[in-house]
Amino acid sequence: MGANIFIVEDEKPIITLLQYNLEKEGYKVNFSETGEEGIQSIKKNVPDLVILDWMLPDFSGIEVCKQIKKINKLKNIPVIMLTAKSEEEDKVRGFESGVDDYVTKPFSYKEILLRVKSLLKRTKPTLVEDISIFHDLKVDRITKRIFRGDKEIKVGPTEFRLLDFLIKSPKRVYSREQLLNNIWGNEINVEARTVDVHIRRLRKAINIEGLPELIRTVRSSGYSLDI
Repeated sequence: MGANIFIVEDEKPIITLLQYNLEKEGYKVNFSETGEEGIQSIKKNVPDLVILDWMLPDFSGIEVCKQIKKINKLKNIPVIMLTAKSEEEDKVRGFESGVDDYVTKPFSYKEILLRVKSLLKRTKPTLVEDISIFHDLKVDRITKRIFRGDKEIKVGPTEFRLLDFLIKSPKRVYSREQLLNNIWGNEINVEARTVDVHIRRLRKAINIEGLPELIRTVRSSGYSLDI
């Protein structure tokens, strides 16, 4: 799915649980353990969704949400509040500060995933559509399968993530660094030439004799899904 999610939470077991399960679903996850650090990080790298704890060591999640929503480039970011509070009055305060949804502790990771997907589907539909199509190429995110016309294309997991990312913005050119950041994230010891290796594998898999090539190399710039 490729969406960037930022977690502001001071309980490390909850961070670990959320990060593990969200990344397993294909999301890119970053986090902070204080409200101030969270606000600064969100300003610097704007995420697609924020998961925010009500009780933080420096100030409340309500205050963090208010600070985020006051900034023009951040005001439309959906926010899910994690809270032990279930009183209606507390929820009203949260909604008035800009919170989009609540999850009450203790919660199951399945509930979080459903809430995340629901909010992203409403606010960033291109990130969570189950199927993406470009020309005669189809990516099915539910079954993790790729088709060129009626022919199923077999690729490895990295090539699938790479194509899944490219098909979200066809014709847009991505540099090797952008692809590294979005596909491999914070993995260490991954060099820019790694992108070239996986692009070659992907190109070999999806190019079929008699049909147009679908991955374009732009000299000194990078790659795009294009005809």
